[in-house]
Amino acid sequence: MKTQLIDGKSFASNMTQKIALEVKQLQQEKNITPGLAVILVGNDPASEVYVRNKTKQTHRVGMRSFMHLLPETTTQEEILNLIARLNKDPDIHGILVQLPLPKGLNADTIIQAITPHKDVDGLTAYNTGKLALGHKDGFIPCTPLGCLMLLQKELSSLKGLHAVIIGASNLMGKPMAQLLLQEGCTVTIAHIHTRNPEKLARQADILIVATGCSELVKGSWISEGTTIIDVGINRITTKDNKTKLIGDVAFEEVLGKAAKITPVPGGVGPVTIACLLHNTLQAARNTIK
Repeated sequence: MKTQLIDGKSFASNMTQKIALEVKQLQQEKNITPGLAVILVGNDPASEVYVRNKTKQTHRVGMRSFMHLLPETTTQEEILNLIARLNKDPDIHGILVQLPLPKGLNADTIIQAITPHKDVDGLTAYNTGKLALGHKDGFIPCTPLGCLMLLQKELSSLKGLHAVIIGASNLMGKPMAQLLLQEGCTVTIAHIHTRNPEKLARQADILIVATGCSELVKGSWISEGTTIIDVGINRITTKDNKTKLIGDVAFEEVLGKAAKITPVPGGVGPVTIACLLHNTLQAARNTIK
């Protein structure tokens, strides 16, 4: 079997082109330019890369970007005060706090301080509840939303398929499960305490992996014909002392067994950023009375 690569770059490019046209239309018709505020605390290298890419794409589609680069010594109270100001700022339509945060900061307290109608990452209790209840008017976390869009494009109907998600985080695994349930999938979630996750993985029509453990999923975990969404992005050093990005799936081992797979890089990452822009545009539209 020849494994087909799922081209996230191309999908995201098409998506951002449409968003750019809609941003221009919103500016011309309503004099509104969507504004996205990103808060980055500390100097985590991976987070810096994500934020740089998000900023670049924000400008590319004609939105305004408001960067808040804070030192690792920033207190929780200072971050909460900043979010309170951004919540009141009419030029800011979306607020994103880049995770993970440095030790000593309570991520949940900080995320919940974002007003729900500016929570373009979909992580507040309000938007999480909307998703769980199947309401369509809340914000959906960007990575699960991007994964769903890719699956819908590649597989058309997902109804009746068995989806196995490895990783149960609030950011990815849990909202992904909710989205797939709404699509009519049978959903199994494996996590750190799951016994024999490889056995569950072999039962999957769709396998979604988001653990942060490089090449956790081996070729022996995969049944022929599975569609794999690899959410992991891990930076490693090669034998010749160069760095490269790899996923949570042993890519070379699953080639020839999986029907389709997202590469790392170039798979889920670009679509996640496109979904962030999609949510920010929607947040700006919601301000129209």
